[in-house]
Amino acid sequence: MITARAAASFDPLGRSVAAARAFVRDTLHGWGFADIVDDAVVLTSELVTNAVVHAGTRAEVLCLRAEDGVRVEVADRYPERELPLQHPGERPYADPDRENGRGLMLCAALATRWGVEYTATHKHVWFRLDLPDRPVGTRSAGPVVPDQLLPLADSRVRVAVLQIDGADTVSAWNEDAEHIFGHPSEKAVGRPLAELAAWPQTPGTGTGIAEALRLSRWEGSYGIRGADGRVIPVYASHLRVRDAHGEPSIVCLLVHDDERALLQSPLRVPSDGAQLNEARLPDPFEMFIGSPAPDDLDGLLQRTVERARDMLDADSAFLLLATDDETELEVRAATGLPSTRQRFARVPVEAGTNRYGSARMPAVHDDLSAVPGAVPLLEATGMRSVVTVPLKVEGRLTGSLGVATEYPGRYSNEDALRLQFAADRIALAVESARLGELERLRRGSLSFLVEASDLLAGTLDRDQTLALMAQMTVPTLATWCAVYTIADQTSDPYLSYVLHEDEERIDGLKDLLSQVSPPEPVREAGARPWPDASLTVGGETVVLPLLARNRVIGMLTLGRPSEEHFRQEILELADDLSRRAALALDNARLYSERTAISRSLQRSLLPPGSPAIPGMEVEVIYRAAGEGNEVGGDFYDVFPIRPGVYGFAIGDVCGTGPEAAAVTGLARHALRLLAREGLGGPAVLERLNAAILDEGARSRFLTLLYGELHPQPNGGALMKVVCAGHPLPLRLRPNGEVTPAADPQPLLGVMDDLELYEQTLMLDPGDVLLCVTDGITERREGTRMLGDDGLTEVLTTCTGLTAGAVASRVLRAVERFAAEPASDDMAILTFRVPHQREGE
Repeated sequence: MITARAAASFDPLGRSVAAARAFVRDTLHGWGFADIVDDAVVLTSELVTNAVVHAGTRAEVLCLRAEDGVRVEVADRYPERELPLQHPGERPYADPDRENGRGLMLCAALATRWGVEYTATHKHVWFRLDLPDRPVGTRSAGPVVPDQLLPLADSRVRVAVLQIDGADTVSAWNEDAEHIFGHPSEKAVGRPLAELAAWPQTPGTGTGIAEALRLSRWEGSYGIRGADGRVIPVYASHLRVRDAHGEPSIVCLLVHDDERALLQSPLRVPSDGAQLNEARLPDPFEMFIGSPAPDDLDGLLQRTVERARDMLDADSAFLLLATDDETELEVRAATGLPSTRQRFARVPVEAGTNRYGSARMPAVHDDLSAVPGAVPLLEATGMRSVVTVPLKVEGRLTGSLGVATEYPGRYSNEDALRLQFAADRIALAVESARLGELERLRRGSLSFLVEASDLLAGTLDRDQTLALMAQMTVPTLATWCAVYTIADQTSDPYLSYVLHEDEERIDGLKDLLSQVSPPEPVREAGARPWPDASLTVGGETVVLPLLARNRVIGMLTLGRPSEEHFRQEILELADDLSRRAALALDNARLYSERTAISRSLQRSLLPPGSPAIPGMEVEVIYRAAGEGNEVGGDFYDVFPIRPGVYGFAIGDVCGTGPEAAAVTGLARHALRLLAREGLGGPAVLERLNAAILDEGARSRFLTLLYGELHPQPNGGALMKVVCAGHPLPLRLRPNGEVTPAADPQPLLGVMDDLELYEQTLMLDPGDVLLCVTDGITERREGTRMLGDDGLTEVLTTCTGLTAGAVASRVLRAVERFAAEPASDDMAILTFRVPHQREGE
């Protein structure tokens, strides 16, 4: 049986969809059908969209109430438009990816029953929603809360009760009001409530306390000025009544704002017969947002703006969240606005002396064209009438919710109160979701910076550091990035690296940036806009200085396309990354400079080349340990002394670094000079020992094998050697016999008076003399060491090999002895007397 009906007609305009949603929502709330409102509004929205957008005709909506449910009919004037049928091989008409058929799919999913009816002039799509079954007399309550989780209260809960007469003055003031606010009754009675209330509004732009008192019922937050001058945040419930003489007055119940649950009531929906529905009243938050509520912040904000738009039959809606310092508002969700109004754009919070900023209170603007700049987000959008309300948690501004329409004069103070009522119910949920998102971002940022620091610390190569810096920012922080470096304070910034998330666009981006003057180096930390690049490349571009060791060594440039904006959290993260990257880049520069100096010094300590010695094969192999960042102590030399006589030396200075390099350079150059003065081996080494000791604290121990080589006409070679603390030279005979070629004597740099002697040996054709440093013999693998015996064993396998082949085989055997890289420098000097037929 039909007990009530409501009908409305809507023009074929886009805004008619919102109007139809509002019509169905208000109708069903009025009938007490709150449980099925959400489903009915969703289905109506889809069907009216089909009529006014796709069919392009007027839509007629008819709501029919029955005792157990409601039937909604949506008719359009396009009867020849057939119901989409499924053909073989096609996707079902109820496919979400198709542009048509979605409304019917929703009907099938949500409605109890639905169907399509045709007449000569109309096509009707109808659906029926049944009320949920509820046992008679049952009620429901919230979950049981443990005692320790209940909110704390004073010794007793105090509720201030105020009676306000028709002149808006206080006519009654109870004992709890005296206790909460400090004003005795005789001081409060007779005063206008406006003198005591700290109402968050600017005159002429929002709803004031007087307007709130005119409403039949109102709930919300404001402040009361106590006797000590402090403003006490309160949550109030105003109820307008008539006294015994029929005069209107207002009863105000007030509690501390953190005790709002005592007074805050859900939206009461009258049922048929003006009696309260016996079922559990829905939660006010769920009434506005819908159930289930989105579990993520972006979804919650988008649902909020859509519901706010529908609630006030608006063309657009927007929601902004406040920064931590409440100086700016950041766009986080919008509907019905141009694409240029993108997320994360920021607008300032207007503020003034001794009053709230316009974002901190409800505000109604009848016509934005009369107050340019009042709502920066809506400039050049065509919106004329707008209402905005703050989102507050514990008195702190957390955001702003607004709705707007293209028509001027659409909204009133009552609309602001309705929107504020909704905002009060979602503010805590939004703030909780925002804090959760912020915590996730902070944890993610911390992990990101830890990983970035590890990666940057893992390399000392400049080019690799630049690549890592760019790869860590794209696409995590930006769409593209460019790194400019500054060689010194007199040099201009140089574009060193460019990266784009689309690799095919890197070259084009380089060309565009080359057309723009580099950003000006500044010492101030933090991101700053780069307008020149924004005009050339497009989108939003920011520059962060690379500061290291109190100087600017470059700039990190980040860019996003025009439809996106950098979030403050992203810029702060980029600032942290730029500081770490700058230090890593400067460390790489210093390391490169130090390595270049070390390698240059190392090369200067080694001879430029070995002379060709008639009738002899000479081979030298030198391997420096590490990555070249330390100058080694091993050295060798082969040089002519006089015609037919050649000197050779191989030595090892204790330690590495500058002190060892000084002794190495001293030894190599002193040997050449003293030998060419005609001194014999012992005299040369004794004078070198004295020179080392003269270095004082900078002196180092030195092991040295020094000798003179006298090639013989018959093809052999006479050698005179002195082995001062150095590994003994080994002689390899053609029959494979290996013997030491000298006796050990004291090393240099320890004692003043050395008594060294020279030993003579003759190398016959086919003989090999192998000279090495201790990096060869002391090669280790765990507790094993190659040693003199191991080297002798390797050399016995080299019979018949050339000098170069002998040196190579020894080096391979040493490298294979252990898996780990060598920790000490290695030098190998090999002499061989070839057979006469080999030289022919």
